[in-house]
Amino acid sequence: MTSQSLDKNGAGEKQKITGSILVVDDNRMNRLMLARGLEQQGHQVVFAENGRQALELLPQHNFDLILLDIEMPEMNGYQVLAHLAADVHWRQIPVIMISAVDEIDSVVKCIEMGAADYLNKPFNPTLLKARVSSCLEKKRLQDEQRDLFRRFATDEVADELLNSGFSLGGRLVEATVLFSDIRSFTTIAESQTPEDTIELLNSYFSLMIDAIVNEGGIVNQIIGDGLMSIFGAPLALEEHRQCAVRAALQMMELIDLFNQEQAQLNRVQIKIGIGIASGAVIAGYVGTQRRATYTCVGDTVNLAARLEAQTKVIGDPILMDENTFLGLDGDVQIVPQGKLKLKGKTQAVKVFSVPAKN
Repeated sequence: MTSQSLDKNGAGEKQKITGSILVVDDNRMNRLMLARGLEQQGHQVVFAENGRQALELLPQHNFDLILLDIEMPEMNGYQVLAHLAADVHWRQIPVIMISAVDEIDSVVKCIEMGAADYLNKPFNPTLLKARVSSCLEKKRLQDEQRDLFRRFATDEVADELLNSGFSLGGRLVEATVLFSDIRSFTTIAESQTPEDTIELLNSYFSLMIDAIVNEGGIVNQIIGDGLMSIFGAPLALEEHRQCAVRAALQMMELIDLFNQEQAQLNRVQIKIGIGIASGAVIAGYVGTQRRATYTCVGDTVNLAARLEAQTKVIGDPILMDENTFLGLDGDVQIVPQGKLKLKGKTQAVKVFSVPAKN
């Protein structure tokens, strides 16, 4: 979205910000006049004759800015702003209102609905250029910030952080928690070089994370050879129980394929255990203002961790609690294990397993 030119001495000039701009106006002359000035500044311009057409164009392009009229047929500017605000991705696009409506109430309404700026028609070309450059620069910085967040967090957590801001604490949600762990990892690490262990872990986590993300979960913690994932936070997931179990089954299938490849290369093969529990959790940021992580806490989290550990005793690779079991659709082969006394739990818990494939 940006370009930088050099002066005669090779020194860098101030960055020239350019972008893809959607111009939404029912007046053809206004559209052409806006496009002429914007294209001269190096911007790419796409037209929409009304709000409905603008919304149809949004999924087809990666716009950096929208110039939006208010009074239009079919769908006016206020309605477009409302649609933009309701979408987690589109609300990130800055909007400059350009309208003949100059009442202060209209200006206030647009700003409150999420518009970045407001210019009256007939607009001043110099002022418009400055406002466009300012909005594009803010968009560029926000995109860079989002990319940085995504290096250390999932897309969902990054979006929530940018949209809602950071604050310690959380909210009560219904979710499913999945823990997984490599069996006898200490012995495996002892039998090979650190380089081989790192390569093993990187391959393993790549496969596991792909299976989890494919079913709508997020991986919020990786500790050693274990990982914790959440289905249902920060974004709600209606079928979080089924999604978590499907992810677990995919994980097991990928481990089988991974082991086949490892065997061909005469490398160590692995087994994993997976514990799944569903119920109320507090999801949010835990830590301090200087260092925090997005996670969820509560008895459901503890139960999932205990079930993962119990797979070593039961022998089946996947264990789940009753709440998770009741949310399934019957397509998965489940074996009731009865009530088990798990470490740290005062009451026995009904446990169900998915047997290993022979």
